[in-house]
Amino acid sequence: VVRQSAKDKVCVIGAGITLHNALAAYKLLEAEGIAISVIDLYSIKPLDVDTVLSVARASGNNIVTVEDHYLEGGLGQGVVYALRDTDIKIECLAVTKMPKSGTPDSLMAYEEIDVAAIVRTVKRCLKF
Repeated sequence: VVRQSAKDKVCVIGAGITLHNALAAYKLLEAEGIAISVIDLYSIKPLDVDTVLSVARASGNNIVTVEDHYLEGGLGQGVVYALRDTDIKIECLAVTKMPKSGTPDSLMAYEEIDVAAIVRTVKRCLKF
């Protein structure tokens, strides 16, 4: 857990470059008065279910996962499976489009796993 407060409304989970995007989104959302927790889920096998569940419960029962590869077999799918029998709402941001060439920033924007996509998704979670 790299960011957490008593006011968190959504838990954002990333790893690697998407963790850095989550931390940048944290700063932007904080400036708007929206508190989120951030988890660096660098290991999905084993997945720290107790920590993820505890932080999610303290974050409005909302999770946004962000990963820079396909959902199948990845971080988001692991979290969804682990929490399948709970009332936690989970949004998964992952690579979903046909691959193409470009800069890392342009590709993350194209795949909607960049900072702006995280901010949009967190705000959408707050409207549930």
